[in-house]
Amino acid sequence: MSAAGQVVFVDDEAEIRHANVQSLELAGFEVAALDSARAALAAVDRDFAGVVVTDIRMPETDGLALFRQLRALDPDLPVILITGHGDIAMAVAAMRDGAYDFLAKPYPADRLVDSVRRALEKRRLVIENRRLRAALEGADGVAFLGDTPEIERLRRTVRDVADADVDVLVLGETGSGKEVVAEALHRWSRRRTKPLVALNCGALPESVIESELFGHEAGAFTGAQKRRIGRIEHADGGTLFLDEVESMPPALQVKLLRVLEERAVAPLGTNERRPLDLRVVAATKIDLKQASQVGRFRADLYYRLNVVTLRVPPLRERRADIPLLFAHFLGRAAERFRRDPPALGDAVRRRLLDHDWPGNVRELAHFADRVALGLGDAEGLEEPEVSASLPERVERYEAALLREALAAHRGDVRATTEALGLPRKTFYDKLARHGIDPSAYRAEPIGKRVG
Repeated sequence: MSAAGQVVFVDDEAEIRHANVQSLELAGFEVAALDSARAALAAVDRDFAGVVVTDIRMPETDGLALFRQLRALDPDLPVILITGHGDIAMAVAAMRDGAYDFLAKPYPADRLVDSVRRALEKRRLVIENRRLRAALEGADGVAFLGDTPEIERLRRTVRDVADADVDVLVLGETGSGKEVVAEALHRWSRRRTKPLVALNCGALPESVIESELFGHEAGAFTGAQKRRIGRIEHADGGTLFLDEVESMPPALQVKLLRVLEERAVAPLGTNERRPLDLRVVAATKIDLKQASQVGRFRADLYYRLNVVTLRVPPLRERRADIPLLFAHFLGRAAERFRRDPPALGDAVRRRLLDHDWPGNVRELAHFADRVALGLGDAEGLEEPEVSASLPERVERYEAALLREALAAHRGDVRATTEALGLPRKTFYDKLARHGIDPSAYRAEPIGKRVG
């Protein structure tokens, strides 16, 4: 099969079929030339990975009827219509109903090739996303995306230990998916009907984290006007997820060790110890054994947590998963920003193949966001066309910065204008000039923290 993709070209005139098939094959596509709608329907099913190009004017079943039947078969199948001048209004109406594109005769070969290439890119993303959804359903909805040996081994190990009811230490670089592992351990265990409670030990000041973890009684300290149940007690019956556990202050490490050994907690302001039934999943991006040997982490707490250690592989160790992951993130980003997934240029493809992804899956997801916004290469800006004038390049650059800032602040106009240092009126004038709608960026970020 051609690497460029599959095309079904439908026209009842042999000369037209021959000329167009020649153009498409020269561009690297694998083409099936068919003379009727009936033949096309026999050649295409819901899993067809290509696109259909069809003339509108054909005997028996015309191209519009073929489009409607293909749409009933698969609403996501790209169909490109070829029209005479008298059929353009019908083709435009068909596009409103979901046709991918139309070409008015006579059209240059490169116009056909470009439309087919963009349609195939969209189709590839649809097929990849269906595969991802099937994989997610097979994994009970937990996002262990990928099919390399490294991720399959991790998935299998998590399933094996999920219901063993032992504490687990998850080791992995920033952005590699440690939260996903914690969620899977909870969801695949007998504790799944109880809370999964998360705390990022590196995100809270030392003066707050103790109360967050252990809770307090009314009057335990100045400002403690009412009783507060801590994260540990709230996780009773379920799972407590401690992210960046290496950041926990030494004094709290002692108290956590006692909780793990006794399975009981004493909130601030009371000596009463309340029994607990919980599992602890701790995540770290550093080697805790080495940290304990140099006195940066309590050795006894490390050994208590280290009943089972799961290592999440960095993205560079499972590079074959990158296209699958990127397709998933790009599809989600395009849906969130309410636009079609873009065709991938050479700069994006090179980035996917050559970059080491030090930020791992999280960095890849953010890159997919930028690509979905049309920002292109690694710096978030499309490579300017050589033929573009300086003012055109400046305009493109300004539009890209506006979109990137809106995406970073999820459509919050106030935060975006402050970040850009622009007066609100100037900001809105620029949005209007570039045709940017800030409401398109008001959406949930990719991936929520568990808990």
